[in-house]
Amino acid sequence: MKSRTAFALSVFLLTSVLLTFAEETPMPVIELVRQTVENEITSNNGNAKFMFLDRKKTPRGSQVKLILETTQGTAGLLVAVNDKPLPPEERQAEEARLEELAANPIELRKKQKAEHDDSERTNRIMKALPDAFIYQPDGTETGTQGVGNPGDELVRLRFRPNPNYSPPTHTEQVLTGMSGYILIDANRKRIAKIDGRLFKEVAFGWGILGHLDRGGRFVVQQGAVESNDWEITRMDLAFTGKILVFRKILIKSDECFSDFHPAPSNLTFAQGVELLKKHEAELAENHQAGPANHDQR
Repeated sequence: MKSRTAFALSVFLLTSVLLTFAEETPMPVIELVRQTVENEITSNNGNAKFMFLDRKKTPRGSQVKLILETTQGTAGLLVAVNDKPLPPEERQAEEARLEELAANPIELRKKQKAEHDDSERTNRIMKALPDAFIYQPDGTETGTQGVGNPGDELVRLRFRPNPNYSPPTHTEQVLTGMSGYILIDANRKRIAKIDGRLFKEVAFGWGILGHLDRGGRFVVQQGAVESNDWEITRMDLAFTGKILVFRKILIKSDECFSDFHPAPSNLTFAQGVELLKKHEAELAENHQAGPANHDQR
């Protein structure tokens, strides 16, 4: 009896130790990255649609657009330039531009193709992440507004190029000269932030097609905007280089996406334009009411 009891107790203790070890041992880094990338690509194919504000700042100034996702592409309406609302005549011209696009099937298809191509390039980069880099754990950070889910723990991984990786196209070529860090929500398998910098010049087509200069940088942040929906909240780009030897590349922009609101999932582009015009009018009315209310105080 005692021997059986001792054996049972030993099995129990061993099982407890193994379970504790399993709970405390983190998922292998590369597997975490791979699962996160797969989930990101799947999540981006969802049907959730949003309306939001896009504020973009470049060396030439800033502009704010009201953006709406529709079943036929993204509709964007310019509402402010250099932090000043558009004058009435410019508002009317902007609305007319969108109305003409909605009524022109050929131009609308061109826009849809351009957005599809951009999405494909993004997916190519995403799919390359597990193989293009070598990852190393670098502690954790806490999610904030616009970066993951506020208060949640994010795994921080430093990355550098994998010398065994061979980029299949020019799209992935940029990854061969980039290092930085990535923040991952390990529970949700979502990317909260990628911060990458070119530590060397990256050539395309053996340098004949062009190159990107050393020092270029990009930062992309993503955060929870609804219970199960994550959206890009910030994107900073800073690159210089040349295309075909003589044409210079200068990309410098800081872009913030905010004020996300769920939109109907079945809107056509034309219906989206009408909804944008309605919300644009509300924004203009609120802006005009703001100074008056301030004067009354």
